[in-house]
Amino acid sequence: MPKIDYVVSEKVCTACGGCEAICPVGAPRADQLRSEIKHEEDCSNVNLFKEECSYCVDCYACERVCPILDGFPGDDEFDNVRFVKAGRSPMPGQDGGVTSQILKSLFEQGEIDCAFGLARNEKWETEVLLMTQASDVAKTSGTKYNYMPIISGMKEIIRDVTQKYEKIAIVGCPCQAHAARLLKDNLTDKITIILGLVCMESFSYENLCQHIIPDMMELNIEDVVKMDFAKGKFVVTSKTGEVKRIPIKDIAEFARDGCHHCVDYTAYYADISLGSVGAGNGWNSVIVRTEAGEECLSKISELELTDDVNVDFLKKLVDTKHKNNAWNYKDFMERVWTIGYPNRIEHLGYEVPWKREPINIQKYSLQAKSD
Repeated sequence: MPKIDYVVSEKVCTACGGCEAICPVGAPRADQLRSEIKHEEDCSNVNLFKEECSYCVDCYACERVCPILDGFPGDDEFDNVRFVKAGRSPMPGQDGGVTSQILKSLFEQGEIDCAFGLARNEKWETEVLLMTQASDVAKTSGTKYNYMPIISGMKEIIRDVTQKYEKIAIVGCPCQAHAARLLKDNLTDKITIILGLVCMESFSYENLCQHIIPDMMELNIEDVVKMDFAKGKFVVTSKTGEVKRIPIKDIAEFARDGCHHCVDYTAYYADISLGSVGAGNGWNSVIVRTEAGEECLSKISELELTDDVNVDFLKKLVDTKHKNNAWNYKDFMERVWTIGYPNRIEHLGYEVPWKREPINIQKYSLQAKSD
């Protein structure tokens, strides 16, 4: 049984979608709240001649891309940072529009041929969007606090024998950036750039758009044009310009279970982390963490960058999230990894049933179909 079964059953799953993306048989499915994995017994009453029921074959690929099983960055989320800037662009966006400008410029320069982001409709219902050209980027602008498993969208590209897309950008919150990093390290070199979004917590559509907004803030969800976290408040702006605020502590209980166990605020595993915190109005904080991130940013000529960013305030919010969501994840990892695998290896210290070479997911997918 793969270890992510424990991640799901103990309600610490982030629903990043990494397991769904990598599974060669399609056993896991991620939704807004968590992943669910089908096992052989779940298909015992299914007539496989009439309907599909894919179940886990214990290949353990999912264990290689689960951010919970990989662990969190530790107390210092800035120990891999190269530099921090405040940035803004001419593009409309949540604040400085930097994320959108980076994607648009990379498309125009041919540096990427597709990107995954999150789009919404007038009711703030979200969907994972595969962008394939610069004009698609505007469809994903702005922050959405109702969650979707973006990484699950990678599954079709991973299995695409035509190799249609070779240079992929991924935009996601910390858990999704972490899963993308694990996919890049363990499976595919097609991921060109990972843009991580600073995140305190996120919500299901039902809790955010059908309860918090209409019941607690007394706004029609279709009248909302912007949501944000600022100065300890959840802030919602309507089409008429009306702004309503509610203390974050009043809505924290409605966040997803996985968010209550997350101790990564600044998307530690991204190439570039972006948010509004620490920068002035109309600006983004831009945290560059890797060589790939530095090279990427150097190609975006439309950006205005300054040193006017309050890193101390960012670090204060990192400490706040770590304090609020403190749990002994190292104990969880030790307990879970030692079930059946008592020998120690690498930074986790525990034997796992796979080796560190990349997986040929297409080979296993085709093999599963032929069987």
